[in-house]
Amino acid sequence: MGACDDNDGPADARRSLDVLVEALLASYRSDARGHRINKQHIPSRDQIIEIVELLLQVFYPGYFGRQDLTDENLSYHVGELLSTLRQKLAIEVARCLCFAAENGGAPTVGKETTSCELADRIVADLPRIRALLIDDIQAAFDGDPAASSLDEVILAYPGLLAVTIHRVAHELHRLGVPLMPRIMSEWAHAQTGADIHPGARIGRSFFIDHATGVVIGETSAIGTRVKLYQGVTLGALSHPRDAQGRVIRNAKRHPTVEDGVTIYANATVLGGETVVGEGTLVGGSVFIAKSTPPRSRVAMKPPELHVKEDAPAVDFEI
Repeated sequence: MGACDDNDGPADARRSLDVLVEALLASYRSDARGHRINKQHIPSRDQIIEIVELLLQVFYPGYFGRQDLTDENLSYHVGELLSTLRQKLAIEVARCLCFAAENGGAPTVGKETTSCELADRIVADLPRIRALLIDDIQAAFDGDPAASSLDEVILAYPGLLAVTIHRVAHELHRLGVPLMPRIMSEWAHAQTGADIHPGARIGRSFFIDHATGVVIGETSAIGTRVKLYQGVTLGALSHPRDAQGRVIRNAKRHPTVEDGVTIYANATVLGGETVVGEGTLVGGSVFIAKSTPPRSRVAMKPPELHVKEDAPAVDFEI
């Protein structure tokens, strides 16, 4: 008995396959969405993830990749990493630029700027980005009494992984590289549960505790020493539209969170004109759609809890 338990002979199976092929071809021809037939350029998602993994080795040597590093072999190891990283970046940046051009997108970088130059800018910026990440690691350790060491933060904390990828994706976004930053950030989203748009501007010493369900929109602006808990949303209150009803994509749609703010679990802050003032503490499950003054405390009124003593037992059937 074959894998397909039916009575069709080879000729019948061939005709069924031909019908199916023709149906799919008709679908491709009738609707240009959802396929890239007769087009040449597309970024490699697998290669971009390899770039992310190389970046983790550069930022956190000995934690990711080789674990036999010493003072004697470190310079050779880092040199090889940077050479490989620069080459892969240049190739994928070029693919992204060609992809955008082939799809009729507006140019996002100057015509005189090459993919190699953009890759060089990112690689040259890695020491500055790593300095930010060291502050993020310390903020996570200082902000979470459950953290036993900086090692634990680096190896185990999903919030740090999300922020690590974001800091590179943001620089690519700022330089005008299309698509690659989103592929990076969505990979981090899948790994950590935190969805940070590459366009979001985030200051030093940033900590996302638990990470799961955090959403930070494209035009969010976050100051220094900010701490977010799981489920926090920095979102858009509405999508501004032009006279033809089209969404205006470059408007400030997401809130500003000033220095020293803490936002607890499942709070929602919406709107491009909304500013959470410096030093503010936002309680869990709060909904904010207007600005708050500095050093304020924003909380829901506690719900009433009714406890009935000596209540009869209830059986639940699932």
